[in-house]
Amino acid sequence: MTGTRDLTLLLFLALVMGGGLAVGYYTRPGDWYLELTKPSFNPPGWVFGPVWTVLYVMIAVAGWRLWYAADAGVTRALWWLQLLLNFSWSPAFFAAQQIGTALAIIVVLLITIVSLIALTWRHHRITSLLFVPYAAWVAFATALNTAIFQLN
Repeated sequence: MTGTRDLTLLLFLALVMGGGLAVGYYTRPGDWYLELTKPSFNPPGWVFGPVWTVLYVMIAVAGWRLWYAADAGVTRALWWLQLLLNFSWSPAFFAAQQIGTALAIIVVLLITIVSLIALTWRHHRITSLLFVPYAAWVAFATALNTAIFQLN
């Protein structure tokens, strides 16, 4: 890696991690969330921080890799779209308390992630594999959001 590439990676990490931390800080679950009926498979709150930390690092590295890929125009756009959707979910769910809107956002997020995996699989396998755990977690989160929507 060159110095510029190292700096670019640090910028991607700062953007994704910093954005995720900021969104999480400003949209912390409050009493409203605590009072919601949740499904039996709802994980304890302490799980989310470590999971998202690892996922955000993987998302940042994938974005950085696409930044330098010569043939990644569409997948670069999908990467930015997934980040926008990712950062939009918590404000919709926790701040606006709009479970249905959050569900719509997360469904589109999951479709975007799976599309990015499919489009990068052949020529950017590492980037694609970096998004597989993210897709699995967002699929789980979609099921969780769906159950909370149905129960409330």
